[in-house]
Amino acid sequence: MDRCVVLVDAGYLLGAAASLLAGEPARSRITVDHATLIQSLRERAEDETERPLLRIYWFDGAPDRVPQPEHRRLRVMPRVTVRLGALTRTDGRWAQKGVDAAMHAELTELARNRACSDIVLVTGDGDLLPGLMSAKEHGVAVHLWAVQAADGDYNQSEDLVAEADERRVLDRTWITRAVRAKELTGVCAPQPAPRPEIAAILSAPLPETAAAAAAVSRPAEAAPAERNGSRAAVASCTSAERAEDTPAGRGVPTPKDLAGLAGRGPGGPGAAQPAGDAKAVSVANATLRWSSDKGWVERGAGNALGEPPETASLPTLAQLTSAEQRWADREEDITTVGGDPFEVGQVFARRWTERITDSVHLQHLSTEYPRIPHRIDGELLRYAARFGLLAHKDDQIDEHDRYAIRAGFWREIDARTAAEHAPAGD
Repeated sequence: MDRCVVLVDAGYLLGAAASLLAGEPARSRITVDHATLIQSLRERAEDETERPLLRIYWFDGAPDRVPQPEHRRLRVMPRVTVRLGALTRTDGRWAQKGVDAAMHAELTELARNRACSDIVLVTGDGDLLPGLMSAKEHGVAVHLWAVQAADGDYNQSEDLVAEADERRVLDRTWITRAVRAKELTGVCAPQPAPRPEIAAILSAPLPETAAAAAAVSRPAEAAPAERNGSRAAVASCTSAERAEDTPAGRGVPTPKDLAGLAGRGPGGPGAAQPAGDAKAVSVANATLRWSSDKGWVERGAGNALGEPPETASLPTLAQLTSAEQRWADREEDITTVGGDPFEVGQVFARRWTERITDSVHLQHLSTEYPRIPHRIDGELLRYAARFGLLAHKDDQIDEHDRYAIRAGFWREIDARTAAEHAPAGD
């Protein structure tokens, strides 16, 4: 049929674009407007082949083949089909598995079934050479597109280039319609100030006794990845940037570390603690409870986790959401929510606060800071897992992502609480 098909190796296209615009192939160094990119691919393919577009196939890797936020957005776009291979980590480097095999299979099937007259390949992988040759034997014209190389050299297999019927280069001008290099300032994007007591605790040095105790006696089940995070500005950074912001040799403070710091004196961190003053320590420990660190939760009231009745009975988002709202939420997740951990926490909190009918619930929740009630916290992390925010090992969310998710949650709760108590306009 007189139609064209575009097969895109996303790893090649975006990696080469990152090299061209940011100086390194890491896709984390660029931002991509996928809607503009798809439209540009379609327009150029139809113009150069002089054939209407049948479909764009987007081939990419994903951990455990679980669609990431960008894949969810792409696969609901008109004339776009997403095919995912595995993304595995070996020796500290990510590698795609099965993507070239999937492209080869699609290429040969399209040609064998005479589904199109022209195929555009956006790739540099020489493993596709047999598929390209097979397509030509079935009478299909193969157009090979390259991304302009950062060093002016080839970034495609020479054999692939030699076998293609037509060759084009996607230059910097074309690429920058939809792709931009991220600005690296070395500083996290500013966020509203965290609650003063947590900001002070996080900025204080760990006491030697608390650091030693944490290093020797911290139980494996109370790993930092299982604890609620603070609302510190680390929430909006990438995991690597957040790690750099943590003082060397400290790691992320544990609930036990924070409780020890808070109990150093009634005047705040760094103040002397009067001998035998157990009350101040008790108050600090009670303040710094964490939903998943059960050993630090005071018992004797509320549910089995020690939560007071008014907190234990807070409704979950699922209980507050109708079938129609659930459908709308999924549409928003696919088309609007980018998947940044901080943003995910904000979206979840926004939906929860918008749907509660009794403002008392919001007041009860706010007084629990920094501890998110167990039921809501579990629901929040399950929601975050939809966006691929897993460390891809034992199905755990990355430690810093957990901090950011919960920080985003509390930032939204703070904003809504402030709005509830704001005086009426003049």
